[in-house]
Parts: sequence; structure tokens; C-alpha cells
Amino acid sequence: MRSDKIKKGLERIPHRALLFATGLSREDLSKPFIGIASSFTDLVPGHTQMRSLERAIENGIYAGGGRPFVFGIPGICDGIAMGHSGMRYSLPSRELIADMVESIANAHCLDGLVLLTNCDKITPGMLMAVARLNIPSIVVTAGPMVTGRLRGKRLSLVRDTFEAVAKAKKGEISKDEIESLEMCACPGSGSCQGLYTANTMACLTEAMGMSLTGCATSMVALAKKERIAFESGRKIVYLTRKDIRPRSIMNKNGFYNAVTADMALGGSSNTVLHLLAIAREAGVDLPLSAFDEISRITPNICSLEPAGNFYMEDLEYAGGIPALLSRLKERLKNNPTVNARSIYTIASESEVFDNEVIRPLNNPYHKQGGIAILYGNLAPEGAVVKQSAVAKKAMVFKGRAICFDSEEGAMKAILDGKIRKGQVIVIRYEGPAGSPGMREMLSPTSSIVGMGLSDEVALITDGRFSGGTRGPCIGHISPEAQSGGPIAVIKDGDSIKIDIPGRKLELAITERELRLRLSHWRAPKLKVTSGYLARYARLVSSADKGAILS
Repeated sequence: MRSDKIKKGLERIPHRALLFATGLSREDLSKPFIGIASSFTDLVPGHTQMRSLERAIENGIYAGGGRPFVFGIPGICDGIAMGHSGMRYSLPSRELIADMVESIANAHCLDGLVLLTNCDKITPGMLMAVARLNIPSIVVTAGPMVTGRLRGKRLSLVRDTFEAVAKAKKGEISKDEIESLEMCACPGSGSCQGLYTANTMACLTEAMGMSLTGCATSMVALAKKERIAFESGRKIVYLTRKDIRPRSIMNKNGFYNAVTADMALGGSSNTVLHLLAIAREAGVDLPLSAFDEISRITPNICSLEPAGNFYMEDLEYAGGIPALLSRLKERLKNNPTVNARSIYTIASESEVFDNEVIRPLNNPYHKQGGIAILYGNLAPEGAVVKQSAVAKKAMVFKGRAICFDSEEGAMKAILDGKIRKGQVIVIRYEGPAGSPGMREMLSPTSSIVGMGLSDEVALITDGRFSGGTRGPCIGHISPEAQSGGPIAVIKDGDSIKIDIPGRKLELAITERELRLRLSHWRAPKLKVTSGYLARYARLVSSADKGAILS
């Protein structure tokens, strides 16, 4: 066992003394040392219920014959960080999380890991860590939040709070209604109710085989989640003793299955960034183009909020990810999972309980998957759109550019009523280095919807979007403006064409004019010049590479 390095031999007398000081018995020294990387925090609604799951995992590890050790990992709530400078820290926190898990696991020679996570950057950060470490590991996601209720209507965070901002600005809802929405939209703990980044990543983690069956959609605070947590604790001891490691699961087939599930679900565009980054840590070649290739052959058979009107609780009661896999069985690559059962076996043993929440392949919501990758003279290295959340009439959009060099500038123009039908809002210098941190644009996109312009204007950015974004919104434009990408030289009034079916994003100027503009462009100073974000900006790669640190 790896832990023998700190507990066996004459020279480890001081090490054993310190271990005994933590409460270990001498008998415990013969057991696998299992770390529980817990992201419990009172700051993130999706994580406030984790104390009970920590105990369940601990009990499972004891039952399996291991010795558990809980250690803490921080988390940021994207919703609370949204729309201000705090969002700059969200994506960069993913790298910190991966580094912290690696540091603790290696410094203390842990034999295995259970990763207790839920929200947006925490899950991919932990998966990056275990792919890098390659020691036996299981992921436990804490579960989705139930929908809110107000006067018989189901509520969710994005539609009923973020999109309400612009409606309030227009005077369409009263102060009393606003206060009711604030109190009722998020009724308790859990990851936000739709197929946003947190829940999408939970689903893909299970589809990849790194969580036990049923974990992704099992609702927060229910007994089912406690049982999954307990069994995850017990199972990690088995995986440790059998030396079943993440890279035997997180291989090319595993990533193919995750992307296939993503396309069928219609998940968050952020998953592109995260899967690229996780694959790199696992030593798997996963190019950006693979997402589009798989999307073209995978129908979108789910329509969860924000694209549709179903929620995570509906997906759970329709059979969850096992049910989705049963639909996709013939399109999956057989692969092992942490269940010690193959993905084919799980798919074969599962069934769908609601044919509208998880439609048959011959009756999809869309013939192609949820995400499309666009290229063109505005995005030579690619851009990402959640096409399942774009109305049919907006799939091809041509308009005049109105440019902003920050999210705040665009947000003010939207709320001040300065955006007109037929315009393409350009938000630049919000990429991985330019922001820095590649801020999400949920506030502007939600405000566009709230102003009644969701299908009448488009938005393009070198930043990224929340999983809650809907409409013709193109993100991850690469190269970013800070690196001298073409988005940096768009001028107000330029004609831009978005052709999602044709996978094109084009600025209607000649190649000669584009080269001339780029030759005159000079990089602006970084927006942040000290602290972690300054270091991040100097080291971070382009979005098409997963915004990883080089």
C-alpha cells in the first residue's frame, strides 16, 4: 500500500507517533488509508448538507475495512460570484482544487480517495486531480436542489431570479413579487435545479464511470443519497485492494461515453472546458473537434431547464443516468466503472420511466446533440454554443456588432435599453487571460431574455456562459482578445454571421482588412496585476485547450 511509506519500518517511529495522535489504533495501521476530500462549506448552497454525507462515507469505509481521513477542499458558488469581479476566481479555482487534492494525497501517501463534491468547478477540479494521481478513487456528488414553489408554479434559480432582473428593471414585476421569488426560488441545499454546469458534470462523471450508479441525479438530503455515499465508502476499499485505478476507467472510451451522454442530455457548454482539462490530466487525446463529431451523430433526447421545462428531479424519477445510458447503449463504448460492472451491464439493467423526460432515439428533441463547435475568421481555433437552447429561428443569425470590452459595459447597455433587435453583442477581453478567469456571462444573457430579446439579438464572447444560458450565445471564442484573436478588432457596425447548422462564425470583412486591423492591434495591460489571478493570467492556455495552466 502507498501508505506503508508513512507507517512501516523502524525509521517511521515518529510518523506512527503522529498518526496515533490523530486517534488511530495500532490495528488501523494494517488498513488502507482512505482520504475523503470534502468540499463542505457554509458558503455554497450545493454543499451545506455534506456533513451527513461525510459521516456516511466514513461509515462505509469502516465497514469495508479501511481507515477514513476527512480533509477539506474549498468551493466557490458561481451563482453568488456571478456578475462581478468575484467570478474571475471561479474557473481558476478549478486548478487550485486539483493541486490541493494532489498535494494532500501525495504528502500523506493515501491509498485511495472519495471525492465529495457538487458544484461547478469543484467536480472537474477533483476529477483532474484523480486523473493526475491515478490512485483508486470514487466521486460522490451531493445532489440536485429541489425546485421552488410559488402559487403552484415550479421555480428555479436562473429563470426566476437572474431573468427576473431585467423584468424588474422594466417594471413588469412588483417589489412583492421580487421578494417572493428571492425567498422561494432556491428552497434549500443542493446544486441548482436545471441542467447547469454542476448537474451536467455530475451526470457526466457517472456516465464516465467514476460515480456509483444513480449518484448524479439522486436528490440532496434524501436517504438514497446517504446509501450511495455509504456504498461509495465501502466500494473504495475494494477498489484500493484490487488496485483499480481511475485511468483504467477515465480512458478514451470513458471520455467518449461522457461526451455522448453530454450531447444526449443537452448539457452546459462549460463541460467542453472541463472534459478537455480532465482528459489532458488522464493522458487522453480529446480534441475540441471531437465534441462536434459526436454531436452530429448523437440526438438530443432530454430537454431540461434552461433549454426545456423539465428539471433534475424529473430526470431522477425518469430513471436518471442509468436510464439515459439504456437509450444510448448501442452508441456507447463498453468500459469498466467504479461499480465493478461495465457500462454495458449498467445500461442493460436499466429502464426509462418517463418517455418525455428521456425520449427514444427515434423521437428526439433535436436530431443533433446539445453542443456545437463553430469555426471561421472570428474563431480560427473554435467557439462553443449550446445549440439545444437556441430557438430554431435564431440558428442562423446575421447582425451588426455592438462592442464592449467588459461584461459590466454590456450589462449596463442591456439594462439601459440600448440594445436593439438585430444586433450582435460582442463582449471581449473576458477570456482565460483577459478577464482573467474567463467569467461566465449569465447576467447579460439572462437580462437579454428578461428584456424580451432572447431570439432577436445574439451575443458572442471570448468568455463563457453558465449552463443556465439560452439563446444564440457563442462563447469560448479562440484565440481570445487578450491574445490578439480576431474578436479584438471587431468594430461597432461590423456585420457578423452566426450559422450554427453550418458551424460558422464569420466577420464580414475581407481577409486583407482583417490582417490590417490585426497588425495595428496592441495588447492591453492585464486587468489584474497582483495575486493569484495575475499568475493565472500569465500561465493559462486558450479555451480550446481547456483553459489549463501550462
